[in-house]
Amino acid sequence: MIEVAREGGLLVITLNRPDKANALTAEMLAGVVAALEGPPPDALILTGAGKVCSAGADLDEMQAGLGLSPLWEQASGAIAGLPCLTIAALNGTLAGGAMGLALACDLRIAVPTAKLFYPVMRLGFLPQPSDPKRLAALVGPARAKLLLMAGAKIEAEEALAWGLLDRLVAPEALMETARALAADVLAAKPGHAAAIKALIP
Repeated sequence: MIEVAREGGLLVITLNRPDKANALTAEMLAGVVAALEGPPPDALILTGAGKVCSAGADLDEMQAGLGLSPLWEQASGAIAGLPCLTIAALNGTLAGGAMGLALACDLRIAVPTAKLFYPVMRLGFLPQPSDPKRLAALVGPARAKLLLMAGAKIEAEEALAWGLLDRLVAPEALMETARALAADVLAAKPGHAAAIKALIP
């Protein structure tokens, strides 16, 4: 339900459950964690298959306790802890806990039709502990509350203006653009990207 592809120093992780809008299961989260074990890649691209990046957590598994699983923090923490450039290439709408994976990335690009929302208030769950901090660091505390408490669903253009997204890209150019953003890192000498990343708060 996730695809992991290595292209030299580039690692591409694709959420691949398009018939269920790439809703995340425990197996998928564990797959993300497993894909990032061992020597880190030189660059990472996280994306989804189909027209939705991810609808968030699989609701059946949420009812069975997935919302309290440490796998969410393990997966986002594994991404955030990488010493390389990490890029979320959002091929469509991103919702709920799946946003945590994108928030853990260094860059977020998206197709213009993407919508972003995190409906934990309505569903009666708490967000994963790291997500509000990463979200507020990008958009500020008031806008973080708009998403997490007021249930705002924001369009890609607004997300770009907020700083939640870094660039809007036509669907047919999404992965090409993500690879282009990683090109300098992939061409650099080992450790150069990690040294620059360490200098940025």
